Amino acid sequence: MVPNFKEKLEEYAHLLVEVGLNIQPGQMVNLAAPVECAPLARLCAQVALDRGAKDVIMDWRDDFIVRERYLKADSQVFEEFPHYLKEKYEWLVQEGCTALSIIGSDPEMLRGVDSTRIQTWQRVQGENTRVWHDSLSANRFQWSIGAHPTKAWAEKVFPDKKGEEAIDALWEAIFSVCRITGDGKAVERWRDHVDATARRAKLLNEYNFKTLHYTNSLGTDLTITLPDNHVWMGGSEDTPRGVEFVANMPTEEIFTAPRWDGVNGRVYAAMPLALNGNLVKNFYMDFENGKIVNVHAEEGEEYLRHSVGMDEGSSYLGEVALVPYDSPIRNSGILFYNTLFDENASCHLAFGSAYPNCVKGGEDLDEAGQKAVGLNQSMNHVDFMVGTKDLSIVGTTQDGKEIPVFVDGNFAF
Repeated sequence: MVPNFKEKLEEYAHLLVEVGLNIQPGQMVNLAAPVECAPLARLCAQVALDRGAKDVIMDWRDDFIVRERYLKADSQVFEEFPHYLKEKYEWLVQEGCTALSIIGSDPEMLRGVDSTRIQTWQRVQGENTRVWHDSLSANRFQWSIGAHPTKAWAEKVFPDKKGEEAIDALWEAIFSVCRITGDGKAVERWRDHVDATARRAKLLNEYNFKTLHYTNSLGTDLTITLPDNHVWMGGSEDTPRGVEFVANMPTEEIFTAPRWDGVNGRVYAAMPLALNGNLVKNFYMDFENGKIVNVHAEEGEEYLRHSVGMDEGSSYLGEVALVPYDSPIRNSGILFYNTLFDENASCHLAFGSAYPNCVKGGEDLDEAGQKAVGLNQSMNHVDFMVGTKDLSIVGTTQDGKEIPVFVDGNFAF
């Protein structure tokens, strides 16, 4: 049993709602969680309502049923999006509803499922929830993601443990990397962490790099052009009303957007990627003028190819994120098989959509305007990890000066 588990779980719920979501009196919360994650979901709902939330709208998911549907349901159900669900997401946007997601699915939940079914549903779902996801990516409302162990996920992370022993070990790991000790001071620790991250982001913005050049011993040799007026962000973000929130719990990254047509070279993944209920291992991508022109994976290549090909924008990058190799998550020595955690153990990139506010004024532009300033457009956004212990990143300023950004996997400043 995890020592002081009740106190730590309550501290986590307060952290997610008060710092992650930063719920304001009168706002509504759309709370999504697998049914196995009910204990944390219930606490978060309670904290939100105690802090004056107007309502909490629960969005339960059962991973068992999700898998069964993919395996056995009529193919037509993956080609049509229910009208009532589309209207629900449009209504949530109209109401300014905030979003809290609690994740904990088996990283290989959809192993063996026809990848065409997965891709078809993702495309249909993306097309019909575009208003919701566009609003979320533009930070028009607060949103945050937390995690709750499930048996399948915990046993994947700790293969030498079973059942409750594995779940307890994963809880301990989550609490540790989220700076939760049970003393009730996680909120204060997180605010200090957010401030420190913001100071480094400010320095990156002052450099105003034109390009970043990545190299390491895996074979990565990649040059990324950054848009004019790009913005590095990290720690926390703000809605148009000035409400601060933290999208990922935990987070160690500082990120911006690359120019969608300005990426060239090859990049190797440094860690496995949990993608659509499957694992992709030991893969690389080749880029020409921004486009992914070749992918290869030793395991899960079919799923990676389908994701990269989901729509036109999926074959271009939308995010570049810097994370020191000596981050708390990497130093834990744990591979979480979950992007929320693994992306914060490693520098990463994402193919698919860019966050509009990564270019000054980008959130006020329409789709054509965003693309014109270099921001990629897609229904997809998939983070994959590229940071290694020997990663070098050299930034070139607008006047041609080369500045070491990463040396031996960590920030050079």
